[in-house]
Amino acid sequence: MNSGFCVHCGAALGPGHSYCPRCGGARWQPPEQEQRPRPPSPLRPPAHGPGEPGAHDRRLRLLPYLFAAGAVFWLIQLAQFAAVLAAPAGRDVLRQELISAGIKTDLDTVLVVESVIVLGLEIGAAALHAVAYYGLRRLRAWGWVAAVIAAAAWSIVIVGIPILIFLFRRPTREACGIG
Repeated sequence: MNSGFCVHCGAALGPGHSYCPRCGGARWQPPEQEQRPRPPSPLRPPAHGPGEPGAHDRRLRLLPYLFAAGAVFWLIQLAQFAAVLAAPAGRDVLRQELISAGIKTDLDTVLVVESVIVLGLEIGAAALHAVAYYGLRRLRAWGWVAAVIAAAAWSIVIVGIPILIFLFRRPTREACGIG
């Protein structure tokens, strides 16, 4: 049974090999601080068989991917808005909307300011969701904070409320290093 590979030549190492049988190189061992076992995390629970205690916790591993989907959603919104701005007909539609909203002075300046604000918000939302994804995957406190901010923003449209409740649960906070 193979239990690893030599970091020097790539040969297969057996469970009892301290040295590589091909090149004689010493088997790599992680530094002492990395050898300590990590406590179980609610976001990445240990694998359990069906019906065993903890089997329902597998759904917790999907939380980071929810924020990855949010990042993709905002990137799509960004691309759509950029396409509207790039097309002359799209800019004309936006100008008509400004006129119908009662804005009559300097439409081009208002359109530029509005476009910068919308593009900035969409880029910021995509970046926030990406930070939440990577931070939650690594169980970092900053990932939890980014996830809370994103879920709070989504709670404006009701979607984020259950996610906020989940993020504020003690096991989720502790897994990310929030006391």
